[in-house]
Amino acid sequence: MARARPLPLSADAGWEPPSVALGYGADVAGRGHLDIRISRLIARALRDAKDGHGLSRADVARAMSADLGRTVSPAMLDKFASESSVDHRIPMDAFIALVRASRAVDLLGFMPGEFGFAVVQPEHADLIEEQLLEDQIAEMKARQKLLAKRRKARR
Repeated sequence: MARARPLPLSADAGWEPPSVALGYGADVAGRGHLDIRISRLIARALRDAKDGHGLSRADVARAMSADLGRTVSPAMLDKFASESSVDHRIPMDAFIALVRASRAVDLLGFMPGEFGFAVVQPEHADLIEEQLLEDQIAEMKARQKLLAKRRKARR
């Protein structure tokens, strides 16, 4: 009877690992000044809210207003998302409300990414910590074997 051979792991197998870190790709923010990149990200988040969740800018503005306890209008969102509107930048509390209202959690990866960090979901953080512990244990075991080998060589 022939034994089943395991399938080779290759790029054409169609499987891609899930994204571990939250954030939009560099192509979304593009290049340029920080304020322009932020505007592009906001525009993308608003587009994704509409396409992915059926949320209009008016829907997002209403949810943000309720969250913040002050009025956020669709026109304000338009200004936040406009690269040419240099006098209207999104405040941090409104940014947080935008993430909640639009469900655009990928926005969370932008700021840490500017400093070389990543935002990961808690279950991924546990996996990362577990792997770091396994690496440390393997390193310690290797060190232990080396010391035992040295000790035996001295006898």
